[in-house]
Amino acid sequence: MAGAARRVDYLAAFRCPAGGLAAGRPRVLGVGAEVFLATGGELVYVYDREARRPSAAYAFPGQVWHVELLVPRRALCVLCARSGLFCVPLAARSRSVSRAEDDSKDSELSPSVTPVGRDACVLPDATLCAFTLLDNMLVTVAQGPATWKMQLWEQPWAGLEPRPGTQIGEVAFPASAPPAGGPGEPPATCFLPVLCCVSPPDPRASRSPLGSPGSFLLHGALFGLLFGADATLLGSPVVLCGFPDGQLCCVVLKTLVTSRTAPGDPRTLVRLLHHLEEPVVLIGALRMEPQPQEGMHSHADCLVALGHHGRVLAIKAGRDQAGNPVPELQESRLPGPVLCAAWGRDSRIYHGTPSDLCVVDLAPGVVSTDPMKPSLPPLLCPASLRVCGVTALSVSPGAPEEDTELLALSAKGRLLACSLALDPTVACPARMEAALASRKIQDLLSAISNVSERVSSLKKAVDQRNQALTRLHEALDVSCALLSHQRGPRPIVCSTSTAWSCRGLHEELTATCRLQNRSGYSLGPGWTWCLQVLASSHACQLDAAAASTTYTVPVQQLAPGAQREVTLSLGSSEDAGANLPTTISCALSCSLREVMGGARLPPDLLPTQEGTCLPLGVHTVDLLQCLRFPGLATPNTQAARRAVSPADPVDTFLRACQEQRSEPGGSAALRAKYLPPSVASVRVSAELLRAALEAVHAGVPLCCATLQWLLANNATVDVVRAQALTSVQGVAPDGADVRLTIHEVTVPDLGPTGPIQAVEIQVESTSLANVGQAHHAVICRMQTLVEQAAQGSRPPDLRVQRLRQIHADHEVLLREVQALRERLPLEDEASARATAKQLLEVYRQLRSPSLVLL
Repeated sequence: MAGAARRVDYLAAFRCPAGGLAAGRPRVLGVGAEVFLATGGELVYVYDREARRPSAAYAFPGQVWHVELLVPRRALCVLCARSGLFCVPLAARSRSVSRAEDDSKDSELSPSVTPVGRDACVLPDATLCAFTLLDNMLVTVAQGPATWKMQLWEQPWAGLEPRPGTQIGEVAFPASAPPAGGPGEPPATCFLPVLCCVSPPDPRASRSPLGSPGSFLLHGALFGLLFGADATLLGSPVVLCGFPDGQLCCVVLKTLVTSRTAPGDPRTLVRLLHHLEEPVVLIGALRMEPQPQEGMHSHADCLVALGHHGRVLAIKAGRDQAGNPVPELQESRLPGPVLCAAWGRDSRIYHGTPSDLCVVDLAPGVVSTDPMKPSLPPLLCPASLRVCGVTALSVSPGAPEEDTELLALSAKGRLLACSLALDPTVACPARMEAALASRKIQDLLSAISNVSERVSSLKKAVDQRNQALTRLHEALDVSCALLSHQRGPRPIVCSTSTAWSCRGLHEELTATCRLQNRSGYSLGPGWTWCLQVLASSHACQLDAAAASTTYTVPVQQLAPGAQREVTLSLGSSEDAGANLPTTISCALSCSLREVMGGARLPPDLLPTQEGTCLPLGVHTVDLLQCLRFPGLATPNTQAARRAVSPADPVDTFLRACQEQRSEPGGSAALRAKYLPPSVASVRVSAELLRAALEAVHAGVPLCCATLQWLLANNATVDVVRAQALTSVQGVAPDGADVRLTIHEVTVPDLGPTGPIQAVEIQVESTSLANVGQAHHAVICRMQTLVEQAAQGSRPPDLRVQRLRQIHADHEVLLREVQALRERLPLEDEASARATAKQLLEVYRQLRSPSLVLL
């Protein structure tokens, strides 16, 4: 066909909508001497070829998507966007309102325009996006938010006036890639489903509908291979539907009719024939074999589907090596993108691109004696018709012996007719062979390039998914390992140690957190190490909420056996020390989106939270860990004690008193005079401590072992252990002195058999806040010790009467504290000072209880 003779006749020019015809959905349909066309707007024109002028125009309520002619009733069936299906009799002109075109220069002759009202709408469904006609039935396709819905109706124009049709059957099935759009509205896409009806050959029929729009006959062998024995035995037509996502599906109409009461099951009614992976723009049937003898029916023996980017699917009936009939599928490639396409008589397909109108013959010169033998060409060689900018195309029906005529709409709104000679020998054979060889080489190179690009793209996608699945598998292994070792040794450990460091002229308390991977798995991208630091409220701000700071550290890559460290600041000595105790919570967070990396996954496969969080542990930094012992340090590392002014409310008050009374000695002398050192003590059973510390501190005196156990997390514990100390004086973060003293005592009157040997842990400091923090740290350690010793042991024998007496004494002290606190605001300065001194003495008695931890 490269040199086939063609003659182009420009018939008329029509007004283009905004953006040109390519921006809408133009349609052209020729029946006899009339041409029905839509230019992508709301108007449908009727062009009379004999008079060579438009004879009528119909204005519809919305943009016209599809036009078909109901020949028996001589009526137009028009699908309007978001309005539904309209039926307009062509002879009904009584409601016509003549008006001139707005732009007469864009139209050769302006016909009268007939407005079409809502009363002509036979199916008012805003979701309709395609329809086709078959005998006395109507097939429609509607688009939901995530589904396609195919419905079968009795033709709603059987009477004299259009009326709503009766629904016969329905089936809904999900779309593979539903486009975005509002609920209940069709998608805003430039592609619509393509519908056609396929019928098995009927020997009683006198004529074949091959070539008529919307329906055709298919060879019996191919019909049975494609649609199964049920459709063949029922003699049922089959609806073929090509969707914008590339699906090519079929539905047997007589099985759809059985679903009158409820929608059918798509698993049994809908069959996926193929997936083009691009929008389907044409479904047709071709006759590959030679013209049968006169008087015999000619049936199509090849089913063809064409995609927007030029992919062609051809299906014929063939045989396998054993001689069994099988469908033969072959994919080829045409130049794209395809704006419009049509199939004609014999084996030719016509398609228009932005730059050319081409014709391709699927069986050029192929003659097969066996109707079941495959005869598809390995390459498709389209021939140019030298017509550009075609946006709508159709083949005019005619007799087989006549030349083929194409009706086309150009992008500028011109209606033209292109006649093609059936005899391809009118061209020069040598030129045709050269052009055909050149076209074959170009197509072969294009096919190789396309296949190479597709293979490279698929390989990249597969590599990305494999890498993402590997990371996801490692993440699941790490999660399972952490969750299965809640009580035993954990495969991933987070530990914390504290130290004082110099930062310029200031000393700073820091905590070093270490993440150790003791498992056999790697932590890769997507894992984040989360550290939350929760500091206690300051002593002078009891009602203030605790300050919390969260640090996130990307792990990136942590191989088995590796570790990572992070140093956090807990406070500076210039700021009156840290707010102790401070809690550090460690956790591992895994983000599934980062683990999957560049792999493309549907959004519904990922959870809403997009990850998981695995706690690793909680560490507490208290005053005993932060004490410094300048007097115990070696000469090489001895640090000079710095005079730090503690930011304490008592110091502020005493400094103000010094300025007013000019009393020498400063705040330290006033503190020593009016505020003697505060003392708090804890008594623990010597037997309990000896049993708990024997395994670690065997052969060490009990008091020395107790002091070493209390300072086990302190940086100078080695010096304390080397000197076998039972008393030590350190410096708190705010600069005040804190003394720890351990000695053995005898507690009488508690045991029924005699005195109880105990160890008294005494905390002494001039700062009441430091005494409270140190006392809290000792109590926490003792609580852990008692909980471990209480497992598997019975309570000791005690004198209950003595315990009741101690409890009563404490109740008296608490009532006295309450009375003194209520009286303090009402007294004068001298009485308030005496009351405050008495109150401190009562507090001192409360901090030295007579009870013993057993």
